[in-house]
Amino acid sequence: MKKVLLVEDDLVLQNLISEYLEDYSYSCSAFSNPVDALESFKENPDDFTIAILDLGLPNMDGFDLFKKLKEIKNIPIIISTARDDIGNKIYGFELGTDDYLSKPYEPRELVLRIEATLKRYNKADSLKILELSIDTNSSRVFLSGIEIEFTKIEKEIFLLFINNLNKIISREDIVKKTSLNNDTKNRTIDMHISNIRFKIDDNSKEPKYIKSIWGIGYKFFYDN
Repeated sequence: MKKVLLVEDDLVLQNLISEYLEDYSYSCSAFSNPVDALESFKENPDDFTIAILDLGLPNMDGFDLFKKLKEIKNIPIIISTARDDIGNKIYGFELGTDDYLSKPYEPRELVLRIEATLKRYNKADSLKILELSIDTNSSRVFLSGIEIEFTKIEKEIFLLFINNLNKIISREDIVKKTSLNNDTKNRTIDMHISNIRFKIDDNSKEPKYIKSIWGIGYKFFYDN
């Protein structure tokens, strides 16, 4: 069953959407607090198929939550909000939202937009980088056709790289954007990177994928 991450602080609307989605065979995990939603997503990102985000949320703006979710996994996201001005819409699409739905709307329209978004994702659900193949829907990773068994934290770090190809990722970024403890030592991070390199058949001296950026962190190289 497809699982929806719904973040909506209007509890009446949240319940209405949840019940409607369940009528269409979607499992819905609903939150009014974006911090709680983010923690749940961090723990099990592969459980979720799509996210529906309000923008006017307590404790964290919806756009900030959007960026944090995308850093963890390239999950399809639909913005559902009362902010119907063109500035917010443009910013949402610049960030990479898959759809922008202005309130009020009929729940059936949301279901149709979810189905259309998932159909687009299913047409392009694999990323190929040399011998690596990444299923962007399930986050499964294959090396020469054989699935790689990462630990939980290794998978989080690897997907952080994949969602930020050709961008420098500092060790501080790795701590902040994964489930590592805030006091994690640099050598522990480096050990995780070393384990990832081993599993993807990468050589730190002549890297094909993960390049060390001296004094800063790492960059996952992708030449498409």
